[in-house]
Amino acid sequence: MTEETKDQVETKPEGAFVSSLKRNNKQIKDDRATSISEDAETAYRRCIEDLVADMRRMRRDRINMLDLSPENTFSLMLGKDFDGKKFVEADTKIGIDLRNMEIKLELMQKQYEFLFGRSAPQLEVR
Repeated sequence: MTEETKDQVETKPEGAFVSSLKRNNKQIKDDRATSISEDAETAYRRCIEDLVADMRRMRRDRINMLDLSPENTFSLMLGKDFDGKKFVEADTKIGIDLRNMEIKLELMQKQYEFLFGRSAPQLEVR
């Protein structure tokens, strides 16, 4: 083999496959850790965002329960059509569900900060 041929073989660019095979244990662990961490953080962030969206929807539902004008803005529900007990039960259930969701959100945000070392998404529930 001539000197020129040796130089060409030694300087031949490596593809991703060969580079991947030559990685050392630390590089492999770092790549895996990064991949797993990114996936977990994305899943956690999405769960927090979904929970906040559910809480917003429940708050709107609770406000909509106060609308006793079923057909238009000029009519009111007749007293005989209104069931106070059902209203209280539904309102209380939404209130308890919202409170449980607030607790869950607080716990998820604290755990997010612990796991990923940065502030959790702070989304306004309104």
